[in-house]
Amino acid sequence: MTTITVIGRQGCHLCPTALGIVEQVVAGLPDDIGGDIEIVERSIEDDPALYERWWEKIPVVLIDDQVHAYWRVSADKLRQELEKA
Repeated sequence: MTTITVIGRQGCHLCPTALGIVEQVVAGLPDDIGGDIEIVERSIEDDPALYERWWEKIPVVLIDDQVHAYWRVSADKLRQELEKA
């Protein structure tokens, strides 16, 4: 199981876009890849440790707890990363 975590906060204008890109990419993957991916949303407002680490870089996209992107998410790069994993 691969976990994609999207870290953001309410009021962030880039966060819904990042989440939408992640959801769109996962939905477009073949079932044998996309069916094994879980998307998790986290907010820096709910976790002081997340706030301390990421407040300047949201939205942040992690793949299995490894940084994939922050601020802007490229659908092409995300798809490539998930297909090779």
